[in-house]
Amino acid sequence: MGGRIVSEKVSIEELISSAAASLQDSAVRAPSRLKSRIYSRLVREQAASGPLLSLSDTKTSGSALCIFEALVRIAPVGDAVKSKNCCRVCHARVVAERIERAPIYWPHCPYVQFQSR
Repeated sequence: MGGRIVSEKVSIEELISSAAASLQDSAVRAPSRLKSRIYSRLVREQAASGPLLSLSDTKTSGSALCIFEALVRIAPVGDAVKSKNCCRVCHARVVAERIERAPIYWPHCPYVQFQSR
């Protein structure tokens, strides 16, 4: 990864989707806890290399936001806050990294998408 979302030609969602598509053909599936931890690590590494794309820019580019990201996007805060990884402080991440088939159901949450249902 290494680069910022702004400069990347392929988004994390596309990478995960393509990896998931190739894994669906195999008989063995990765546990959702592992997928959640990998996703968290990828985003953490990406954020360490520079600011992430702001939530407003993410929404404008056509990506869906989870309910918490949508709230931060409309909040009267600066772009520095809107470029942070909201998932780092979300309880959905914590639950998804620790519980297989975690009871989280928010629309557009990446951690919900990793759950084996």
